[in-house]
Amino acid sequence: MPWGSDRSDDSLSVATLDGNFIEQLYAKCASVYDWLFGPILQAGRREAMHQLALQPGNEILEIGIGTGLTTPLYPDDCRVTGIDVSEPMLREAARNIDHRHNIQLFRMDAARLTFPDQSFDVVYAAYVISVVPDPLAVLSEMRRVCRVGGHIVLLNHFLSDIPFLAKVERLFSPIATARFGFRTDLDAQLLLERARLRPVAMRKVNTPKIWTLVNCRRDD
Repeated sequence: MPWGSDRSDDSLSVATLDGNFIEQLYAKCASVYDWLFGPILQAGRREAMHQLALQPGNEILEIGIGTGLTTPLYPDDCRVTGIDVSEPMLREAARNIDHRHNIQLFRMDAARLTFPDQSFDVVYAAYVISVVPDPLAVLSEMRRVCRVGGHIVLLNHFLSDIPFLAKVERLFSPIATARFGFRTDLDAQLLLERARLRPVAMRKVNTPKIWTLVNCRRDD
């Protein structure tokens, strides 16, 4: 479907997520998260670094920094702020960070960021937007704290463009949220439209290529 066209179904997802459940889930898996989701998803994180096109002195906000799997990929001459709602995940990140990098960690709800407007050159979320209770609130906050001319980058699984697969993802999403804490049917097109963002680049990453790297520029 062309960008901006009308849709008969205007829901971002058929599933709902409970924030307390998500916090408990990540608290339990913090010590094994790198083993479960490190190597299999790292290719997408590397691709994202290319999309970020970071310049010396850039200020970056990483939403849902988790155990810090992205942190070794950042250039030394950038300033990185990482936030996560899970204290156990942040403790793992603090242990994993190479202290030659300029990285600060904060516990914070991504839907209610405490940073002033236009604080960062790049705002980045990897494998996060489908595991938060309110994706639109999170993406709107990402837009708010990004400077005009800066970039908002998402790395995530979104609802398939193939009608049959989309139906399967819609059917499976309530089960996935209840058991594993993530949506399988988040609609990228609607999400970006409602957050007033238009992608300048989108590409499939990882193997299999069921994750999408989305790069948006904040123009106003």
